[in-house]
Formats: sequence, C-alpha cells, structure tokens
Amino acid sequence: MAAQLYETTSGRLFHAGAVAVITVGLPARGKTHASSSLCRYMRWLGVATKVFSVGNYRRERLGSLSEDWFDPENTKATATRLNVAEECLNDLIDWLQTGGGQVAIFDGNNVTESRRKHIHDKLLSNDIHPLFLEFICNKQDIILANIRSVKISSPDYVGWDPEEAVKDYKHRIKQHEENYETITDTTLPFVKNMNAGEQFIVNNVIGYLQSRIVYYLMNLHIERRTIYFARCGPSLNDDSYKADANLSVEGEKYAEKLKEFMLTYHEQKNKDRPIEEQRILTIWTSTQKKALETAIPFVNAGIPVRQQSVLNQLNPGESDGLSPEELKEKFPEEVAKLRENPYRHRYPRAEVRHNDNINYI
Repeated sequence: MAAQLYETTSGRLFHAGAVAVITVGLPARGKTHASSSLCRYMRWLGVATKVFSVGNYRRERLGSLSEDWFDPENTKATATRLNVAEECLNDLIDWLQTGGGQVAIFDGNNVTESRRKHIHDKLLSNDIHPLFLEFICNKQDIILANIRSVKISSPDYVGWDPEEAVKDYKHRIKQHEENYETITDTTLPFVKNMNAGEQFIVNNVIGYLQSRIVYYLMNLHIERRTIYFARCGPSLNDDSYKADANLSVEGEKYAEKLKEFMLTYHEQKNKDRPIEEQRILTIWTSTQKKALETAIPFVNAGIPVRQQSVLNQLNPGESDGLSPEELKEKFPEEVAKLRENPYRHRYPRAEVRHNDNINYI
C-alpha cells in the first residue's frame, strides 16, 4: 500500500475521505474492545480517529438504568435510548465534518436492519463512507468470560454483587436477542467476525482505510499475552547504520545472559499459570547482524526465532554516524523540524517513521 504523500488542509489522508465504522452485535461480543483497539491502531498510523460510544452517552445522560429500560416492549424507554444514540451519531458526523476527524467509530449494538439502513443513509448523505463490523459469538465460555472480565466492572454495576451483575447482564442480552437481525443486505460494506476471530466474512469493502481496518481486525486477538522488549547487544560499531557491524565480545556476553534471564523468567511465569494459559516463548528479531547474533543463544536453546525486516532500525540517511553535536552543526534546520514533528520528520536520504508504519504494518 502507498504511503501518505501529503495531507489536505483538513489533515486527512488525501485519498481516503471520511469513514464511519459502525459496530453491530449483541452485548458481550467484543465490540467495545475492538473499537478501542482499532482506534489506537488508526491513531498510531497517523489517522485522526475517535470512538463514539452509545453506552457512554446513555450513562452520562440517563445514569445507570434498570433492566426495564432494555425491555423491547417498553416503547418509551426504547425511544429515549434511541434519541441518545441519535445524538451520539450526530456528534460523530459533526466531528468528521468540522472537528478534523477522519475515522469515527460508532460503538453500539445496532441490531436491526432498519436501524442500520437509517445510519447508512444518513452517513452517505453527509459524504461519509460507512463500514459495518458485526461481532457474532455462539460460544458461551467466551461470552461469560467477557461478562466477568469487563462488563460487570462497568459503571452500570458499581456496588453490585458480581453474581447478581452477571445474572442481570445475561438478562439484558436476552432482551436484545428478541430484536436481533444479523446483516443480510449484501449492498452494505461489512465485516463479520465469528467467535472472536475463528472466521471472517468480508463483503463489499472498498477503500484504502477500510482495507487497513479489515487487515487489523483479522489480526486482532482477545487472549492476554505478554510482549517483552529487549535491546540487542553492543556491536563493533554502534555509531554506524551502514556498517551493520557484528556483536562485540561484550555483546556476545550480553546475548547469553539475556537468554538465561528470559528462559528462567518465562519458566517461572508459566508455573503460575493454568496449563491452558501457558504460552511458548517466541523471539522476533530484525535482520541486522547485531540483532540476529543476539538471538543465537535462543536458537541454540531450541527457542523459535523469527526474522522480521520491519523491526530493522530506520535508515538515518546522511545523519548516519553523526553525534548530536555534529547533527546540530551540519543540519540545524532539520534538528528543529525533528523537534517539531518527530513522527513525520526525515533527515536527507533517510527513512521516516510515519511512512514505515503505513507501508509495513
């Protein structure tokens, strides 16, 4: 995919327009988790993104509500909640049109065809591209784990007995099930996520940002895992990128100690976990010599090691090998630009962090 070449005056990617992501599905299916995670990813890519949570709007305006408010037969309550959802949608549209936003995530249930049609038509009439994300889950263990780990700790259940909160939330799900209609309109752009990533159905998804969103969702997971970051060992020439130097003697000693520490630490962590939650240790390294050589002790110990070129150090271009003082003397204007915008700045003939994120991730 092409990197962003320039911005419009609104700050948007020049070729993508405004996009609204609309979540669909019953409660406790992972919509909010995916919304917040997707928002962080898009912001990391440099795209102005914001989540508009219907649940938060409801709590701010109506407080915590009893189960009667979610009864589909309670027409007054349904109308009130719909008005709140519409206010949330209007704020989303306003932010995309006048607030400098490019991707807005409408985090709600949106379980009926008529509601989705209304949202779809309203967004298109405001020149906003809609993308529906439906989360379907029929595995009760995943649903219950989501309720216990997230939902009963929400503001709706402050002060509740945990078991009573679980019981109440299950009843809320039952109430939504009565009106739930899965997406069947193939004219809509949508993605269906089945059982937390077991299967994906992608339909009529067109556009640069939409494709990035689908890519990210297909690599999103809900299981907890730990990522450890470690520097590679010192090399024979740490000041030069182009030299791609081998590890020094000190670096080789560091690599061996790093392996010993990580294997001992990981083994101890696994002892404290149930068998089903234990994970194997996998090492990811760049393709540069000092990084590969730092991973050799892990290879010798039988630990899987994967080489990833996207982990390589950014090419510093003409700034390669220069000290901070030499940089200020040779490139005073570039140093000032770096301080102003380190994410998009590049030295002459160098790589830039923003373009690498867009191209590789």
